[in-house]
Amino acid sequence: MNLESKIESMLFFKNEPVSIIELGKLLGEKIDVVRIALTNLQDFYKNRGIVIVSDGEYVNFGTHPNVSSLIENLQKEEFSRELGRAGLETLAIVLYKGPVSRREIDHIRGVNSSFILRTLLIRGLVERSDPVAAGQEVRDRSYNYKPTLKLLEYLGITHREDLPQYQDAFKKIEEFVAISPTEQNE
Repeated sequence: MNLESKIESMLFFKNEPVSIIELGKLLGEKIDVVRIALTNLQDFYKNRGIVIVSDGEYVNFGTHPNVSSLIENLQKEEFSRELGRAGLETLAIVLYKGPVSRREIDHIRGVNSSFILRTLLIRGLVERSDPVAAGQEVRDRSYNYKPTLKLLEYLGITHREDLPQYQDAFKKIEEFVAISPTEQNE
């Protein structure tokens, strides 16, 4: 499989911005080689419905600007739907545990939460933050998710600590996250 295909697969799987440095490390390639492959992918996608978006440091899939009105209509449709159980579950984890990584959310829920997080981001209920930029120690360079001020305002609270039974719920989530996946299955 060629380098472009590998990068494409990684971006699709991650479903969030990935640093070019991380791509190089994971693929065992020099940064310049990764940048050339990304340029090739950008050329490939320039007349397609999706594009490769990059700020020079991070890269991700995005939608082509020519389909912005279609995407706006889809977003309006998304907003009109109820969140559902999975959305509410994920939102509760972000509210009571946040900032929290997608990996931790997936661990707590036991399933992939990428699309739910995307929906919550689109609706402005959660926001992403870079833990490294915030000075936090992390094992990988994934984003953290936290509730937006809009969500707190909507809930009528000024701090997450004002949530019902916040301390108890936070403690239980922390205890659950501390247990390894093999211990949970026993």
